[in-house]
Amino acid sequence: MDCRSQHPGPAGRIPLEDLVSDNNPVLDTLADVTAASVEHNMLPARDFMIARLAALIAVDAPPISWIANAPAIEESGLTTEDIEGIMIAVAPVVGAPRVMAAGGHILRALGLSIAVAEAEIADEIGADEE
Repeated sequence: MDCRSQHPGPAGRIPLEDLVSDNNPVLDTLADVTAASVEHNMLPARDFMIARLAALIAVDAPPISWIANAPAIEESGLTTEDIEGIMIAVAPVVGAPRVMAAGGHILRALGLSIAVAEAEIADEIGADEE
C-alpha cells in the first residue's frame, strides 16, 4: 500500500497532521517497538539513551525522531553537555556531516516543539476568551 497516494501532500509526503492524529497505526507500531525495546533492555536508563542517541546520529534521524525521544532523554537525566559529548564520541565513526546534520535536526525539533507549545497556549487563551 502506497501512503503517498492516500495522503497527498508536498512532494508526495504525508502531511504532519496525519502523523500526529489519534488513529495512526504507524506511530502505534513504533510506540510498541520502542516499548518492547525498553522492556527487554538490561541497560540503565541513562546508558540506554546514550546508545539510542548515538544511533539517531548514525542514521541521520529526522527532527520528528528527536521529538519522539525528547521525553525519554529528559527522564534519563542526560544534559546538553552529555548530548554534545555523544556527538563528539561518534564523530570519528559516523563523520562530521552526520554530526552536523544531527545538530540541525535537534534545533529543528526544538523549533517545532516550541511552535506546537505556542499554538496550544494560543488555543487555550482563545478558548478562555470565548
